[in-house]
Amino acid sequence: MKGYIALAISIIAEIFATTMLKASDGFTHIFPSIGVVVGYGLSFYSLSVCLKTIPLSLAYAIWSGIGTALTALIGVVVWGELFNTIKITGIIFIIGGVVLLNATTTHDESEKEPVTSTGNKQGQ
Repeated sequence: MKGYIALAISIIAEIFATTMLKASDGFTHIFPSIGVVVGYGLSFYSLSVCLKTIPLSLAYAIWSGIGTALTALIGVVVWGELFNTIKITGIIFIIGGVVLLNATTTHDESEKEPVTSTGNKQGQ
């Protein structure tokens, strides 16, 4: 559970940093520029913490997928970017991919044989 909390913090920080990146206007505004550095720093730190308990493929898929989808929505709401059928379809595919990766990872983890401290599978 702590891994997923760290992942959620990482996603929120990444979305914040990306939004500040837009607001920084090419790093010409100081406070949004500081927000970029702090946001990405917190995001990558939290992502590294979550990787202690969540598989890399799943964590990165969730982080990038949800981050991309929410950033697209923020672009529409905050920056007035175009929101059309193609963008909606892309977001649906991203979320569907994350769900499939999560289902596959959970299934794969249950099929693994326990490994001993020497690296051998039990029963060998």
